[in-house]
Amino acid sequence: MFATSHVGSTNMGEEPREAPSDVKAYSISSSEIRVTWKLSNPGPGKPRGYEVSYWKEAEQEESGEKRHTVKNETAMVLTGLEGNSVYLITVKGFNSIGQGPASEAVTAKTRKSPPAQPPSNLMWIQEGNNISLSWDPVKAKDNESDVIGYMVLLKQEGRGHIQVTRTINPSTMLSLPEGGTYIIEVHALSEGGEGAFSSQIRVVTSSGVRAKSSQCSLHCPTWSLTWTVLILVLLVPSASW
Repeated sequence: MFATSHVGSTNMGEEPREAPSDVKAYSISSSEIRVTWKLSNPGPGKPRGYEVSYWKEAEQEESGEKRHTVKNETAMVLTGLEGNSVYLITVKGFNSIGQGPASEAVTAKTRKSPPAQPPSNLMWIQEGNNISLSWDPVKAKDNESDVIGYMVLLKQEGRGHIQVTRTINPSTMLSLPEGGTYIIEVHALSEGGEGAFSSQIRVVTSSGVRAKSSQCSLHCPTWSLTWTVLILVLLVPSASW
């Protein structure tokens, strides 16, 4: 009777028996690797979560780091990694009783770091609420990721909204939504992530310019026509009357 009771309690509470399967890892930037896996087979010792261990290829596993999932998630993004480095990664299930066996280690190499050089020599031409913007191309070094485009950030002072424009060329056209003071920044995009920001430029537009050009045909005040007629009358010589 004692032996039977003991076996039953063991089945009700065990650590996971099997390692997660089909573990895959791939780099998404110079500092991030995404890891995915399949759930362990259900049964006694069902996992309540998973532990992901990772360490650099030149280091020992004991010196690596560990992160845990929330419940039974089957994916995780590792962050804060070094660029252009190979990492080994394993996954194991755990529950309140203990940990299960680790999967076989898989490897993934982070991408090269984004260019450290920011876009420079920003030039712009302003015509009303339209801005023609250009800058010198960013050239990546041998240990940096190649530039694949640029991101232009436009923010109006006093407001939290940021307008984002992407372009593959070192130039773009911006249309400012309304009058005010705007701050513009540019940075390069690469497979390794976003590069350094350029220096800021400030552009001031007048709300009156936009109202006159886009809305005056429908909303011109009636007094503007009255003043125009009066001025013409005053300019005509009295002899002509």
